Amino acid sequence: MPFLFLLYFSDKMTISLNWLKAYLDIHLDPVRVGEVLTELGLELEGMEEIESIKGGLRGVVVGHVLECGRHPNADKLSVTKVDIGAGAPLGIVCGAPNVAAGQKVLVATVGTTLYPLGSEEPLVLKKAKVRGEESEGMICAADELGLGEDHSGILVLPADTPVGMPAAEYFKVEKDVIYEIGLTPNRSDATNHVGVARDLAATLRINYGHTGQLCLPSVEHFAVHNHELPIEVQVDNTDACPRYAGVCIQGVSIGESPDWLKNRLASIGIRSINNVVDITNFILHELGQPLHAFDYDAIAGRKVIVRTLPEGTPFQSLDEVERKLSAEDLMICDGNSGGMCIGGVFGGLRSGVKDSTRNIFLESAHFNPKFIRRSSMRHNLRTEAARVFEKGSDPNIALYALQRAALLICELAGGRIASEVIDLYPNPVQPKAVTLRNDHISRLIGIDISREEIFAILDVLDMPRVAETADTITVTVPTNKSDVLREADVIEEILRIYGFNKVPIPAQIRTAAAEAPKPDPFQIRNAVGDYLAAAGFNEMMALSLSESRFYKEILPTVADEELVYINNTSNVYLDIMRPTMLFSALEAAVHNQNRRQTDIRLFEFGKTYRMKGEGIAEHAHLSLLLAGNRAPESWIEKPQRSVDFYTLKTFVVNILARLGANAYQESPVDNAAFAYGVRYHRGERILAELGKVAGPTAQAMGLKSEVFFADIRWDALMDAVAKQKINYREVGKFPSVRRDLALIVENSVKFSDIAAIAGKAGKGLLKDVNLFDVYENEQAVGKGKKSCAVSFVFEDAAKTLQDKDVEKIMDQLIREYETKLGALIRR
Repeated sequence: MPFLFLLYFSDKMTISLNWLKAYLDIHLDPVRVGEVLTELGLELEGMEEIESIKGGLRGVVVGHVLECGRHPNADKLSVTKVDIGAGAPLGIVCGAPNVAAGQKVLVATVGTTLYPLGSEEPLVLKKAKVRGEESEGMICAADELGLGEDHSGILVLPADTPVGMPAAEYFKVEKDVIYEIGLTPNRSDATNHVGVARDLAATLRINYGHTGQLCLPSVEHFAVHNHELPIEVQVDNTDACPRYAGVCIQGVSIGESPDWLKNRLASIGIRSINNVVDITNFILHELGQPLHAFDYDAIAGRKVIVRTLPEGTPFQSLDEVERKLSAEDLMICDGNSGGMCIGGVFGGLRSGVKDSTRNIFLESAHFNPKFIRRSSMRHNLRTEAARVFEKGSDPNIALYALQRAALLICELAGGRIASEVIDLYPNPVQPKAVTLRNDHISRLIGIDISREEIFAILDVLDMPRVAETADTITVTVPTNKSDVLREADVIEEILRIYGFNKVPIPAQIRTAAAEAPKPDPFQIRNAVGDYLAAAGFNEMMALSLSESRFYKEILPTVADEELVYINNTSNVYLDIMRPTMLFSALEAAVHNQNRRQTDIRLFEFGKTYRMKGEGIAEHAHLSLLLAGNRAPESWIEKPQRSVDFYTLKTFVVNILARLGANAYQESPVDNAAFAYGVRYHRGERILAELGKVAGPTAQAMGLKSEVFFADIRWDALMDAVAKQKINYREVGKFPSVRRDLALIVENSVKFSDIAAIAGKAGKGLLKDVNLFDVYENEQAVGKGKKSCAVSFVFEDAAKTLQDKDVEKIMDQLIREYETKLGALIRR
């Protein structure tokens, strides 16, 4: 049975306190509300007080223009006397062409800070002289107050507006508190204001004595007015689109949204577009149900088809970009199979709502998160709708959201429902039943919670009990909680509402002294890391996640059934746990090369993961990567020498020697990742593989130079080290003796073959053997042959070696080389 890993990364969401209060009577102060949200698992990352008009119009009042005359020193200026209801009338110089005596106007008094539209800097009013005339304030235009873009003249208010009334009161400036929440992908129920209000209501009732209920907008007045806009819907892919609902609305008037709607959207950073589009955005953030409005008259054949289109089909999206579709993109098409919208992701230019639109088809659907995530990532369209669908929208709210939006459109855009509601839902999603065990609740939470408290929490969470025994409780989980699937998930929900802070911290912490294992893996790892860092390497830390396409398209050396697939809700491309260390290192190399860092030395301690039977095999590795030059550019060393296979081999051999793993066999590497290389092993157990990264792999990854890579099997190496006995010997007191040999051998003969024979012949006297020169010349040494110059160093710990002792060993070596390697000794 395959394993599935769930990885949670936080996603930011903005919540308005005023918006929450539309559904729930909240008696806590804003700071405490933020704390409660964090206690509920909706971690507060920021909190800000805002006003519907920046600056709140403080210092701006209604004034009455008593006098208005021409400025003596400027033709385009007027000198006015304005009564603001406090003290003597103010003398104000005004440049607006429409100012006149008798008007009721808005006056910004001295000391007021204004935030004009289009200006980055605020304006602080001071008493000033304008062409010789004193001005004690400013009569304001709409843009100067941040009320609109009009600067053609001052704002003139109705004649009955009370003098001295604060502008904030006249324009009903709203104050609000905005919370920025770090929302984890498993909280699909909290992507909207109603979802957050539902959570707040639950904890307020359990922990704060709150008796109020969540007040949701009613749709009982939804009714079909006529059937003048017929529409047919066909869903060809019910796996990608389990539910599709829609309705036609006739006679809408596209225009500006009312202030309350614009303020709601502006509070969470959404710009108003028009009344219909604003309503769909409002419903998205109110209920967590993405909607899409199509221009009904642009739907060919009066038919909507939900299907995929052939690979490479062009589609022009709302941002006027032509995109090439994938055969896996779910499309909302018209009757001619023309794409109107990438389902759940982004709309099309041709069928979108325009100023001239009079009839619309309103869509409310539930899409499979996998299809949405892939299309969203594929086209780099990270829309709010896509984010909601990716987390898992509630399929059973689609119809309510559709009716709620349709009623708002009729109210704010003057439309009429002109078709029956179409609701294609062939396989309704049912609430999932989960059984809780009493002992598991206590064990996971850490304390005993009474059965009555558990029942109360389940009630406020809308999880009805369907069966009970003395030891278990079976509940059904509402479909808006798409990630609550297991017993542990429901227990976590209970704990969230009960309160993490109510679980007591133990008064005692008990621990036991532990002896570090020998050898200590931590110390060994540090020693190797220090060695590599001293040699100029940089330690890298890559994700344990990787892309399956690497192992399917670039280097298909790992069977698909060995790959550990994950449900990564944040990045659909990182869909597996890495089975090798190679691609993590190559991606880091490409990243550096793209930033002109060409001399690269990287190492990483990490793990790989593969399916093995019913479980997952997890192994530790040390990877090394080299590219570029051996040393930084310098006048001393010219020309620059590039790293090569032997540069890497030196580091690997030194690591093995440093850990005492000297006894191993060497074989040619048998790995498609390498163009050539070697494998160090003990029998069947591999200690390390290293070599030059194969050309096709390097090219597919976008590498700009030769790259050399080593994979040291850290687990195997630790086992070898654990069995290695450390022997001590004193520094030799007697001189060593060196002898050199030049051997002509076949090109197939390796230095390891020469060294192995020397080790056996030299017994305890051979201290070192080294290859210090290789010469190849067909005329001098023969075709297919090479001359190897090898040095041998001998030493006896008990006495000074005599020439005859050394010559005896050298004679034996020569015979062995001639017999076993077919060597010709150059004398």
